Amino acid sequence: MTEPTIAASVDQIDAAWMTAALRSSGALPTGEVTALTVTPVGNGLVGDSFRLALTYEDAPASAPTSVVGKFAAADPASRASGAAFNLYGREVGFYRELASTVGIITPKTHFARIDPATSAFTLIFEDFGPARPGDQLAGCSLADAETAMLEAAALHGPRWTDASLRDIDWLAGGADMYPAIVAALPGIIAGFRERYDGVLEADHMAVVERLLEVMPLFQGASEGPFTLQHGDFRLDNILFDIQGGARRMGTLDWQTLAIGPGLTDVTYFLSAGVSPELRRAHERDLVGLYHEELKRLGVRDYSADQCWTDYRRMGVHGVFMGVFSAMVVERTERGDALFLTMTRGACAQALDLDTFDLWTA
Repeated sequence: MTEPTIAASVDQIDAAWMTAALRSSGALPTGEVTALTVTPVGNGLVGDSFRLALTYEDAPASAPTSVVGKFAAADPASRASGAAFNLYGREVGFYRELASTVGIITPKTHFARIDPATSAFTLIFEDFGPARPGDQLAGCSLADAETAMLEAAALHGPRWTDASLRDIDWLAGGADMYPAIVAALPGIIAGFRERYDGVLEADHMAVVERLLEVMPLFQGASEGPFTLQHGDFRLDNILFDIQGGARRMGTLDWQTLAIGPGLTDVTYFLSAGVSPELRRAHERDLVGLYHEELKRLGVRDYSADQCWTDYRRMGVHGVFMGVFSAMVVERTERGDALFLTMTRGACAQALDLDTFDLWTA
C-alpha cells in the first residue's frame, strides 16, 4: 500500500487513509483500520490537534489504539501566521529529520508531510495519553519545573555547537525573518498597548516598550554557544507522566524550532511556567540543575557562571513572545489570559534580573 496524500484537515482522514499511513510507518503490518473517532485535544494557537481512536480488523496487538493528528489552524489569521513564519514547515521538518537526533522525549511519528505551496500539512504521531497536561494559567510545581530542566538539557546537549545545523535550509533560514520582525515591532507594541493599557501593570508595560530598543540587539546577537532551541518551551506544549506514568514528560509543538542559545528555552519556561515567587526562590538551583545535566550529557567549556549570565540575558525572549503572540493569532478570552500571564511573568523576571540593562549597558 502506498503512502497517503496530505490531508489538509481531520475531515479528510478516513479509515482507508489511516490504514495507509500506519502501514507506511510500520505500525500496522497486517489488518486494517475499520473506524475512527475524532476528539479535539490541546490548546494550540496556530495548529489544530485531534485524538483519533482507532478500531481495527485483523490487526496485531501492537497496533496503536489511538493516535494524534495535527493540521494547520482553521482560523485564517492563525493559519496565515503559521505559513508566513514557516512554523508548519519547521514542525514537520523536526519530526522528519531531527527528533531522532536529540534526547528530549517526543512522540513517534507515523506520518509527517507538508505542501510548501499551500502550507497544508499532516502530522500523525504517537498518543502520549493518559498524561497530565501542563496548564499555562495554573503554573507548575517545583518538581515539574525540575523535570522540564532535565528535558531541556536533553534537547540542547546532543546538538550543542553542532555546526551541521546551519546546513539545514529550512532551519537556518529563520534569521532572515529578523529584519521584518524588528520593522513590524512598533506597530505590534502599539496594538498591544492599546489592547492591554490599564490591564497590564505600568512597570510591566514599560518593559514591553523597551523591546523597541533591545530586540534589534537580541536578534542580531551571534556570540555564545548555540544549539537546537524549541522556542516555545512552556507548559501548554508539555505533558507530564505520559502514557500512564511510563515516562516523565513529553514535549510537543515544534513550530518555533530554531538555532540559538539553549538558555532561551530555560529562561522562557521559568518565566511563563512557574509563579514569580517560586521562580525567585528556586531559579538558581533550577538553572544549576540544567547546567549539571548538560555536563552529564557531554557539554564542555561552558561554566556555571556563563550559564547564569546567559539565563539572565535570554529573558528578552519571554517578553517578546507574550507580546508578539498576542497580536498575530486569533483573539480569544483564554488567549488574553494566557498572553497576559506570560507577559507578566517575563516582565517580572526581566526586572528581577536586570535583563534589558545587560543588553544596553
